[in-house]
Amino acid sequence: METALAKTPQKRQVIFLAILLFLREADAEAIRYSMPEEIESGSFVANLAKDLGLSVGELVTRGARIHYKENKQLLQLDVKTGNLLLRDKLDREALCGATEPCVLHFQLLLENPVQFVQVELQLKDINDHSPEFLESEMLLKIPESVQPGTVFPLKIAQDSDIGSNTVQNYTILPNPHFHVLTNNRGDGRKYPELVLDKGLDREEQPELRLTITALDGGAPPRSGTIAVLIEVVDINDNAPEFLQSLYEVQVPETSTLKSLVVAVSARDLDAGTYGRVAYALFQGDEGTQPFEIDEITGEIRLKRILDFEATQYYNVEIVATDGGGLSGKCTVAVQVLDVNDNAPKLTMSTLTSPTPENSPETVVAVFSVSDPDSGDNGRMICSIQDDLPFLLKPSAENFYTLITEGALDRESRAEYNITVTVTDLGSPRLKTEHIITVLVSDVNDNAPTFTESSYTLFIRENNSPALHMGSVSATDRDSGSNSQVTYSLLPPQDPHLPLASLVSINADNGHLFALRSLDYEALRAFEFRVGAIDAGSPALSSEALVRVEVVDDNDNSPFVLYPLQNGSAPCTELVPRAAEAGYLVTKVVAVDRDSGQNAWLSYQLLKATEPGLFSVWAHNGEVRTARLLSERDAAKHRLVVLVKDNGEPPMSATVTLHVLLVDGFSQPYLRLPEVALDEAQADSLTVYLVIALASVSSLFLFSVLLFVAIRLCRRNRAASVGRCLVPESHFSGHLVDVSRTGTLSQSYQYEVCLTGDSGSNEFKFLKPIFPNLLDQDPERKTEGNPNFRNS
Repeated sequence: METALAKTPQKRQVIFLAILLFLREADAEAIRYSMPEEIESGSFVANLAKDLGLSVGELVTRGARIHYKENKQLLQLDVKTGNLLLRDKLDREALCGATEPCVLHFQLLLENPVQFVQVELQLKDINDHSPEFLESEMLLKIPESVQPGTVFPLKIAQDSDIGSNTVQNYTILPNPHFHVLTNNRGDGRKYPELVLDKGLDREEQPELRLTITALDGGAPPRSGTIAVLIEVVDINDNAPEFLQSLYEVQVPETSTLKSLVVAVSARDLDAGTYGRVAYALFQGDEGTQPFEIDEITGEIRLKRILDFEATQYYNVEIVATDGGGLSGKCTVAVQVLDVNDNAPKLTMSTLTSPTPENSPETVVAVFSVSDPDSGDNGRMICSIQDDLPFLLKPSAENFYTLITEGALDRESRAEYNITVTVTDLGSPRLKTEHIITVLVSDVNDNAPTFTESSYTLFIRENNSPALHMGSVSATDRDSGSNSQVTYSLLPPQDPHLPLASLVSINADNGHLFALRSLDYEALRAFEFRVGAIDAGSPALSSEALVRVEVVDDNDNSPFVLYPLQNGSAPCTELVPRAAEAGYLVTKVVAVDRDSGQNAWLSYQLLKATEPGLFSVWAHNGEVRTARLLSERDAAKHRLVVLVKDNGEPPMSATVTLHVLLVDGFSQPYLRLPEVALDEAQADSLTVYLVIALASVSSLFLFSVLLFVAIRLCRRNRAASVGRCLVPESHFSGHLVDVSRTGTLSQSYQYEVCLTGDSGSNEFKFLKPIFPNLLDQDPERKTEGNPNFRNS
């Protein structure tokens, strides 16, 4: 068998290895055994283990078995003892026919590692067949004019045995007219001839009966007989003669029925009835012959399809008989020509599937190929596709091993359909294709892979516990248990992060859950890592980063930083009556712990004693006069400012402001903290003022002028009636700038006095007090910033 030439360097290497292996196999002598045929089944042939130098245990571990051509099971191997036994009784004639010697070729296949041992068994012929004539009787017509010594051909006996066991001699019972000669043919067979010893006289004896016995050379010999009937006819002194004693023809095995093989021809010098020749097949039963002859024309034609693989040669004997009974004989040697009419056949011996990935040079299959044709028609080449990671390696005669060229990768390709093409070298070429399906089994060589390297999840604060925040997902390219992924939370890098109380994960599907309600103001974001591990062995894992962003919810009301509210005492602001429209009274400052639009604050005037007098700027909380003040405006005003955020729903807070309208002043005379007394202090002061008013009322009875004088005196001397604070050197340090233009100008001082009869801390009058600097420059005018706020 020949391997196909390859164009690639890899195939050249395979061919080179195949040639080396073939030469090695050719040099190695096969193990040869011989035994007689017809031995009973189960008989001992030989001990293969002993002859191969192997222990009995090696036969079992190496998977030894017998492989015969086309899987015919003639022998069996007992791997427990190493004995080679007959499976069935062997008939040499059925297995080899006339071929000598009869040698059966088979292989001992050792699978692990792969090894082939050629074994030959020669069957020796025994004398188990008797000679047999195909007909029980034959007729000879002999003219009475035939002279003694004339030879008459007789039909030969068939014996399936060979050598000395086939026909060796022909005998005849003693009689006065004939004896039998045994002659040798060119092919080694012996044939009989009847010799006339004494002339015949038809009038004395018109017919004779003889018995011819064929004996073989066995011990004891076997025999077969045929009866010969001899009719003595009148004189016909010319027998038919063939133009050729031997006709040699070649017939293709694909010849159709009734096709002409050859035409034989014989002539007879006699005239009339004695000169007319009739042709017939002389040797063999027409039931076993694939030929027929026209008795008039001598044309030999096919009556059955020929098969080169069954019979390659035929020897056909043709007899020509004239009307007087004389005959002549010739032989037609027919050689059947082989035609490439058999496609190669592939027989699978071993197939390993599935094949594990990542295993280089693994034996996938062992198979044999055969073609019953001969010559180039029976020589074969074997190949597979070039784009597959597999190699064909010739292992022994007609055997191939299919191995992986390198490590397979199931994730790249999990299944291969390998087409093994076996093509003969005949004309036309015939081929057989056999598909070998190789499944690649998985090995855990891929770690889980997250769909994203990092995840960002957004969750609103104040969420409900056990809220599903989101999911992480990882895939594994492996299959089966190697691709089953389990998720877990990895220890946080920040040891102070209480991850176990914040988040949990479903180990099966990667769903993340918040374990408790989150507060944006306390924890705005946190990060942790999630691990994914497969169920393979060894287990492989990967991790991903998850960042949780807490989305702010509007859950905090605005908080007013200024003005401060102490108990029920509101903030009091002083505004000169001379202030123009847009005068800055104060600025409300508030914050919101939320973020984004939830912390966007807007201001509005909710309530006012006199609507339209004051306004609040919505964006910065500045309280300003809406118009020019007049003497008719009330001195005391109460303002309620609403601070509202932009959340949904919005949340708000209020702050109360008290504004006092005062006549023009240069600088406050009271320290602002003493004006903004809380309500508790105001109530206690009111009690004392009521007592003082009662005392003053008693004095009012005496004189209104005296009362006026007392009031004037109180203005000049604040310490005698009320309490006046005029710490010029200490006042400016307590001023707070609201309008962002600085503190009140130090060019003015204001005397602010609190009357004893006021129950509501009402300012009764304001008097500008000029500093000593004015005494030096009376013509100089000083302007003060009217913007002032209580601390």
